[in-house]
Amino acid sequence: MKYPVIYIKGKGSHTARFSEMVEGRMYVVGDIGSAMRTLTSLRTDHAFILYEQRDPAADLSDIRLLNSWPGGGIVLITSRELTERERREYLRAGVNSAIAGDMPRKDFLRTLQFMGDYAFTHKPAAQNSPEVQIFRMPLWKRAFDIAASLSAILLLSPLLIVVAAAIKLDSPGPVVYKSKRVGSNYRIFDFLKFRSMRTDADRRLKELGELNQYAAQPQEADSGKMVLGEEEMRRLLEDTQNGMLYADDFVIAEETHHHKVETEQENAFVKIENDPRITRLGRFLRKYSIDELPQLFNILRGDMSLVGPRPERAYFYREFETYIPGFSNRMMVTPGLTGWAQVNGGYDLRPEEKIVYDMEYIEHQSVLLDMQCLLKTAALVFTHRGAR
Repeated sequence: MKYPVIYIKGKGSHTARFSEMVEGRMYVVGDIGSAMRTLTSLRTDHAFILYEQRDPAADLSDIRLLNSWPGGGIVLITSRELTERERREYLRAGVNSAIAGDMPRKDFLRTLQFMGDYAFTHKPAAQNSPEVQIFRMPLWKRAFDIAASLSAILLLSPLLIVVAAAIKLDSPGPVVYKSKRVGSNYRIFDFLKFRSMRTDADRRLKELGELNQYAAQPQEADSGKMVLGEEEMRRLLEDTQNGMLYADDFVIAEETHHHKVETEQENAFVKIENDPRITRLGRFLRKYSIDELPQLFNILRGDMSLVGPRPERAYFYREFETYIPGFSNRMMVTPGLTGWAQVNGGYDLRPEEKIVYDMEYIEHQSVLLDMQCLLKTAALVFTHRGAR
């Protein structure tokens, strides 16, 4: 086979079958981070990425990240027939083709052949794009992180226990809130915080949308632009039900698409004054940054460091990369409990402003700069200027 094949395992059991059908070497990985590292290490212009379907929400996030590697042809392997809505969402996320797990070998190879002959001619070569760096944390930094986080956990263990009990008594729900974040080398991990919001916070966010101080006012798109209507979309999806789903050929007006992305980017940040989703205890925890203490366990596990750019949600990563030049460079270091951007403006900074401080830290990171950042963080916490 002309191009290498990366297979990302999911809920199905098709790995052995596809390894037999692939003509050449197939690299089998278990997560998105391993896939990105493998793609980078191969140093190839293009590659087939076979993605075995898992959970649709997680799939879409993973596929957006995979789509940030410019030379990949993403093939979704399904274990059941997709609904019209699912096909639409996978297509827009960046899937090039959707195939059944029991597809005959002849049809599978024809699909890859067509992608190699057609799709890759419309995709930029990965070698012509900025190279994704594989980051390895300096030994001094990792040793300091382990010693400091372990000491802090032992020292603060009484406080951690008291806070956990208080959260349990204050409102129903889990003590620790977990969210998926992107770390160094595109590795996704569980980001830990003491829960400071009510359990229905995500549902109530839509109801409170008009109070979001960052929300952009949607503007009516130019009616003169050519946009696929629902009927055309339905026919397109019917045509591709058993064949190719080419995002490159997805006919939607470029200006309309960019307008939609820009509006979503403006609404990606939520800041609501006197946010009613936050519990009474949660306001206290946030005021003194106590809600961040569970991230000491992230540091001990190696997901995070004491100092570094704050990790972002996987959902937003792809969108940030489209309008903030150099955002992928944040993957060059391990994300931190605190960062240079946080002590130089923090929550008052826009993402494009934060990246300037993050890159300044990445370029000049040292023991001295880490200590300076930690001391500034302590000053902000004790003076409450870091509260949000």
